[in-house]
Amino acid sequence: TFGYKRCQKDNKVRIFLHHSSVPFKTAAPAEPIDGLLPVTEAEVRQVQEKWSAAIAKISAVHKAGGDFIGAAGEAAGELYGYGHGNVLFKPTKCAEHQFRPTGADAMSYFVGNANVQKGYAEDKGFAINGGRGWASCVYDNHKIELCGPVAIAMGNYVFTDATDGSKVKVEYTFGYKRCQKDNKVRIFLHHSSVPFKTAGAAPTVDLAAAPVTKAEVLAVQSSWASAIKAISAVHKDGGDYVAAAANAAAELYAYGHGNVLFKPTK
Repeated sequence: TFGYKRCQKDNKVRIFLHHSSVPFKTAAPAEPIDGLLPVTEAEVRQVQEKWSAAIAKISAVHKAGGDFIGAAGEAAGELYGYGHGNVLFKPTKCAEHQFRPTGADAMSYFVGNANVQKGYAEDKGFAINGGRGWASCVYDNHKIELCGPVAIAMGNYVFTDATDGSKVKVEYTFGYKRCQKDNKVRIFLHHSSVPFKTAGAAPTVDLAAAPVTKAEVLAVQSSWASAIKAISAVHKDGGDYVAAAANAAAELYAYGHGNVLFKPTK
């Protein structure tokens, strides 16, 4: 993928975007996991219901002054695959510690850093809504994909604030896997994010330069191909191929004229 832009300094067309990659090759299909029954849609929905109920319960126990940390630990052990395999957990409100690979990391997020040892300062306790509590959580699945002993669900869930009744919509992708130890279906993938909001329209760039033509694009492509060949020839002859490459880059790429988006092949 190449992008070509007319430069204001000298009116020349140069490359400002260059993305090169080896063609994608499909991998061989994964081998089935013996001894594990497929995860069903009913089981996925059951785990989702338990997850929602756990959020409401943890909030209620916290409000009542009970052992909400114990309630959260019990729910995490029942619903997440910590101790059974890797868990890929990217919570909604995490900036410094985006990923939570251990049960302790997850607990910090759910109950707050002040309520666990070595918690993360950014964690205010999602399961208790920072102290406000959640009254309910309702899943709205966009799609559930069943893949043998694994299932993936994507959609939105809506949380109702227990203090003022306001609702918050969050996007999710969950992965569910049947665990070998006890045959239970647990979460091994959890990615949550706040819905995207469109920004205001970007300011227009007023360029007096003429539009880039197809002929100019073809000319730069021809020059680029010739430059690659010339640099190789100079190198083969023992000449100053570094200077040849620098001259070609200055002529063909927009470095020094603006941003260049260059993703090389290797």
